[in-house]
Amino acid sequence: MPDLLIELFSEEIPARMQKRAGEDLQKLVTNGLVEAGLTYASAAAFTTPRRLTLTVEGVLDQSPTTREERKGPKADAPEKAIEGFLRGAGLTRDQVEERETPKGNVLFAVIEKPGRPAAEIIAEVLQATIRNFPWPKSMRWGTGALKWVRPLHSILCILTDDAGHSVVPGEVDGITFGDTTEGHRFMAPGRFPVTSFDDYSAKLARAHVVLDASERANTIWNDATNAAFANGLEVVEDKGLLAEVAGLVEWPVVLMGKIGDDFLDLPPEVLQTSMKEHQKFFSVRNPKTGRIERFITVANRETADNGVTILAGNEKVLSARLADAKFFWENDLRTVRDIGLEGMAKPLADVTFHNKLGSQAERVARIEALARELAPVVGAKPDLAAEAARIAKADLASEMVYEFPELQGIMGKYYAQAAGHDDGVPEACDEHYSPLGPSDDVPTAPVSVAVALADKLDTLTGFWAIDEKPTGSKDPFALRRAALGVIRLMLENELRLALGAWMFLRLAKTKIDIEHFEKLSGAEKTEARIREVDMELAREFRNRAFFKRSEEYRAGQTLQRARDAAENLLDFFHDRLKVHLRDQGIRHDIIDACIAMPNNDDLNLLVKRARALSETLATDDGENLIQGFKRANNILTQAEEADGVEYSYGADIKFAEEPQETALFEALDAAEAKIASAMEAQDFAAAMSAMATLRSPIDAFFEAVQINADNQTVRRNRLNLLSRIRTLCLSVADLTKVEG
Repeated sequence: MPDLLIELFSEEIPARMQKRAGEDLQKLVTNGLVEAGLTYASAAAFTTPRRLTLTVEGVLDQSPTTREERKGPKADAPEKAIEGFLRGAGLTRDQVEERETPKGNVLFAVIEKPGRPAAEIIAEVLQATIRNFPWPKSMRWGTGALKWVRPLHSILCILTDDAGHSVVPGEVDGITFGDTTEGHRFMAPGRFPVTSFDDYSAKLARAHVVLDASERANTIWNDATNAAFANGLEVVEDKGLLAEVAGLVEWPVVLMGKIGDDFLDLPPEVLQTSMKEHQKFFSVRNPKTGRIERFITVANRETADNGVTILAGNEKVLSARLADAKFFWENDLRTVRDIGLEGMAKPLADVTFHNKLGSQAERVARIEALARELAPVVGAKPDLAAEAARIAKADLASEMVYEFPELQGIMGKYYAQAAGHDDGVPEACDEHYSPLGPSDDVPTAPVSVAVALADKLDTLTGFWAIDEKPTGSKDPFALRRAALGVIRLMLENELRLALGAWMFLRLAKTKIDIEHFEKLSGAEKTEARIREVDMELAREFRNRAFFKRSEEYRAGQTLQRARDAAENLLDFFHDRLKVHLRDQGIRHDIIDACIAMPNNDDLNLLVKRARALSETLATDDGENLIQGFKRANNILTQAEEADGVEYSYGADIKFAEEPQETALFEALDAAEAKIASAMEAQDFAAAMSAMATLRSPIDAFFEAVQINADNQTVRRNRLNLLSRIRTLCLSVADLTKVEG
């Protein structure tokens, strides 16, 4: 079976698009081949800045012959029905079969489609792939109609077997399929023929092209780290930058340059960000001082002077870039020393956070108040938490963050230190944005935790107050991320907070603030109309007190809306918590069983309960106990429905007739005391363990005792005993929600 080689050679493809483009090429071509009946053994895609390459091994010589049988109308059906059937099958009347069936003679068409040569199918698939390629952005050039990410110069498409290779006949927009390619633009110009993938990759290597992007990345990293190590330095790891640079070069040549002495005192993050964003340089750090002292650049060619000229040019451009960064840094420091961070933050009053939630300055004021309230919960001093919250967003008004938004928070820490803040306040300016993702570190310093929680909770309650919630896959304000951040902050710092009640208070205040904001922002006519209606009603009842009651009614409506929003937001937190715990191996039904219990707005308590229940159910006793509970609950529910009464009165041991019945009474008494004590201490593991001890006596009870005894007193007593089982188990978790 032949092997297929495809190369689409063009001008430079943006690095960020290459990986996805290689995957799309492989998917579109291989799917197209399989749909046409051509199977294959394996496939692999490769990308460089100027080419997309696909190799497919073990392709069939031709597609298999197919035989399709279609059932048609009856043989005596109207002529038009038969003509339609024949037209759809592409056959004549004498080419179809007439067969006897239980419903009479019926026409059948047997359609055989002979196999097609592989080259013919490949040409069609490749043409369709090129014309419909899903580039994020594409362009036209010249007078042709073809769209590609950059001008497409040539298409290599060959089939290779033991007899040799052959070009697949075909063309796209005047570009004829061929068997030639090009090497490095500068180091090996000119075209050359290839006969197979092995020949192709070997000749490209000789022509200074490393075909595999991962090989280029490994070369860059190894050469860079070796060069840094030789000078007693280390390269700052940046996997994203490494992948991007590997997509910018076909023949990577690592060069290490120097940073001017004037810039060495800039914060390391400033140097790293400036070099990465503007120049695609790797930062080289002195491990002893933590300073960024050198840089790594990757050239796309070897030179006679071993890169001296290239480095000189890069150092000159870098100096100009870093001069701008130094200017921003010094200006910001001057501002901080002159007017402080609160003075720096004054322009935030003119920056809108959201048109219904006010300016950034108003948001900072809310976060400050929240941080002060939360400080005792997290073990921080209220004044320090408020101080940190007040200046945490000040760097958003700095020149440095305006130029490099990704440095927000980081620069806030430096400016807070320069302004003389201490006791964890500078660190809170940096850490209050964390965690941004599931793998980010979670702040543990009390002041940082207070401000981080305040920041995220203000975002969530604010957007819930204006009914801007995530819908489906849309989450423009990153509210899911904010909720997960709150969850991780509370769990990993073991914080106890009645989130539901707290959110209700915040939402009520926010809704009142919003109504006031709307009055000040052009809703005077609406407000006047409300008062006009109220006055009309007051006149009708000739009682001025009605106006007051109307105001109270409207306030009550506001509070009810806040209560509804708080409940909805708590449900949102529970949904996010399910996702978080599912990744830790805790089933959703177990979480639901714990959410149904009181105090479910204390996330730390809720998770402890869920983990304890999950561990209990992982044991044989726990699993069997669930079955016993469900059996007791089902029998009891059916009896209550049939009898029209609730069996919730205390069962009496004196009516026990069987030893297993007596043993269950005693086991329930013992477990009840242990569970009550454990639940009061919020020791869920002990409560679950005590509950699991009921497994054996419950099993023995059901094996030996008939619930629906002839003696009605005994029957009622046994049903009340089942009620004790249900009540006791439900005091730990709502086991009715547990599956299995």
